[in-house]
Amino acid sequence: MQPSVIETPTKPAVPADLEIKDAQLIFNHVWKKLEGDLGRERLRFPKELILLGGAPGAGKGTNTDFIRKLRGITAEPIVVSALLDTPEARQIKSQGGMVGDREVVGILFRKLLEPEQQNGAILDGFPRTKVQVECLKLLFDKMVRLRRDFLDTPDAAHFKQPIFHIMVLFVDETESISRQLKRGQEVLAHNEEVRRSGLGELWEERATDFDAALARNRYKVFKEKTYDALVSLKEIFHYHFINAQVPLELVQENIVKELEYQSSLELDPRTFDLLRKLPLASEIIRHARQDLVRRLDNYKVEKPELMESVVEFIERKMMPIIVRHAISGRADINSENKLFHDPEALAILIDIFSERGFHAKADLHVIEIPDHFDLQTGKIECRKKKVFRFGIQFKGSEIRRGS
Repeated sequence: MQPSVIETPTKPAVPADLEIKDAQLIFNHVWKKLEGDLGRERLRFPKELILLGGAPGAGKGTNTDFIRKLRGITAEPIVVSALLDTPEARQIKSQGGMVGDREVVGILFRKLLEPEQQNGAILDGFPRTKVQVECLKLLFDKMVRLRRDFLDTPDAAHFKQPIFHIMVLFVDETESISRQLKRGQEVLAHNEEVRRSGLGELWEERATDFDAALARNRYKVFKEKTYDALVSLKEIFHYHFINAQVPLELVQENIVKELEYQSSLELDPRTFDLLRKLPLASEIIRHARQDLVRRLDNYKVEKPELMESVVEFIERKMMPIIVRHAISGRADINSENKLFHDPEALAILIDIFSERGFHAKADLHVIEIPDHFDLQTGKIECRKKKVFRFGIQFKGSEIRRGS
């Protein structure tokens, strides 16, 4: 990708406060022009914005469609380097102008307002500079303000609570260089076949894919510019760091986990404040296995005889019944064993089944049985019988049950 801002080697570092002022001036200029051209009620930005960054060779292209499908985003990714080759950008360059931060922000914001982007957009290559970072923050603030202003109007549905995700696919320098060079060999083989057969389209041959030094420099540029710009936003927006050095299926599993539930970003703040006292299922699940192991180990140390009795009951009385129900994956078992008059025995039983991969539940039913009849008073005295009903569920057999 080509950088969105042309820099000269002698350009001095700009103090942070000046960068913020520059960003405010640029943002205000772009915003005023958008309002003037379209009207404030037409400033309908995507409800979800994913800023996708990745080290060279980290698999951005491979995973972009996966992320789009996962989030229900229908629009093609917005590649900022490609935006700089639009007619608008070419006109600026043809007139001797420089495609700097103001032009990049202006072109990008206008692109985000296109109707096909409204259900969500993926940005590739933005932000790249500190000024662009500040403009992104200002955009988020404006979107929140628009939502408040249009909340009680017929246009409210077009101004959702903004959701910004920062997603970084990361591999180390050695892996990045290796993957870039491997891609170069794949491109050469593909293009040779296309030229030989006349079928298919030629792939881009990038110099960095054939020279280790250039590949290393490309990685360095990513670390020093794109990566730092994205990381600087982690305190404001939800940040997802994905280890892309592992096999693809694990990378995509991690992407699913990261994006599966983000209520703090998606819900209205007032709704979220009401619900935040309740834990997320993922928070409970995260330590469930460790807690289960700890409980079982404690039973063995503190209640060894009780635990052994429960294991013996499961082995002798329950497992034969469960085995007979292997096809259905469900067994209902009744027992009057006094062992379970101790509530802790029930807890041990359920934890043991959980550890073994079953789902177990237990209900107590008290049945009154006539025991004595008083002839003089006609009163019937009953004794109470406790029946424990266990429901055991598990994945049943996949044996085909006929055609």
